[in-house]
Amino acid sequence: MPTITAQLHSSSPKVARYTGEVVYIYGFDVAYDMTREPIRELFGQPVAQFVMDASKRSPKQLFFFKPQMVRLPPLERIGPLGPVRVERSIKLLPVGAISITVRVPFSVEHVEDLVAFHDLQFNNGSLHQEVRRLAEETVAGLKAHCIRPHPQVIEEEAYTVFCINSPLLTAEGVKVSAENWFQAHRRPVAALLTQEQDIERLSKQESDESTGRYLSYYEDDLVVVDWDAALLIDEPRDFDETLYIMELANLQLAELEAYDRLLDDALERSYRDLGERPLRSRGDILRELRELRIDMARFSDELSNITKFFGDWHLARIYEKLSARFHLTEWHRTIDGKLKTLDDLYQLLKHDQNNRLMVWLEVTIVLLFIIDLVILVMGLK
Repeated sequence: MPTITAQLHSSSPKVARYTGEVVYIYGFDVAYDMTREPIRELFGQPVAQFVMDASKRSPKQLFFFKPQMVRLPPLERIGPLGPVRVERSIKLLPVGAISITVRVPFSVEHVEDLVAFHDLQFNNGSLHQEVRRLAEETVAGLKAHCIRPHPQVIEEEAYTVFCINSPLLTAEGVKVSAENWFQAHRRPVAALLTQEQDIERLSKQESDESTGRYLSYYEDDLVVVDWDAALLIDEPRDFDETLYIMELANLQLAELEAYDRLLDDALERSYRDLGERPLRSRGDILRELRELRIDMARFSDELSNITKFFGDWHLARIYEKLSARFHLTEWHRTIDGKLKTLDDLYQLLKHDQNNRLMVWLEVTIVLLFIIDLVILVMGLK
């Protein structure tokens, strides 16, 4: 009986070869905020504003958030399939975050051969270790521009995108529709996105779930979005616009996780100070809660600002898929709930403080009344 893999390869037009690049996106929350002064140079390379134009049909009035960006010199490494040229770039965002992008080219016969590019290992170490070191060096280089940087680089939010050049061609040079190819190779694509080495072990339900969020604009392009990775089929010159949206969504997730931790710490301190004999005065607690509420409002505004790309309908649809897969709405809802709890604590403390002031005011009035009576009685005597 033929295996599932053999059935898949025999039931659809065989693409001669898959070429493209694997793009690794790493989002780091590195500081509370960044100064608004432009950064001229990093690692000896000029820092410029990121610029991108949308290729799909869209309105004339487009707005894209444009962070500062630096491209680093390429590196030569030995990858899973031999020598590769690794390209790196860093984007700097004013919300106190950086995004490191690493591009590794490939050329394989089957889609499942790309599974080896998950958790990429070089002959001298892993890509993850190299990116961590680069992030630490970047933070050190940006020290003068960071406001309240973290003592050490915290865990990153990583996302892997497998970019395949289109159009897909058979050995005879015949074009294969990207969407038709996807329907015939749905299980290998699911195995690629879920990092499953054995395709035949993957159930149909998991295959449908992992590949359920996909979009296609032209016959030659396709994007499939999953939680940890994505597949992108398009012309190489059009990769950047979709990759940028994925990068922004990944950064949003990293920032939401960072502020969720910040709110957890603030709530824990507030509960401790309110539940026990306070080590700090209630005025200090009120001031911290007030500053935190202002910070959260500013953060929400800046985080929303970095995704102002909705002038392009196709990119907006991709972002909606990413947002659903990353559960960004749930993250926002969780943070809003914790903010409401902090607001309730703030109002409770403020009300308690007002009550204390009223009590002292009433005591003062009574004392003044008693003193007035004593003076009156002493005067009569």
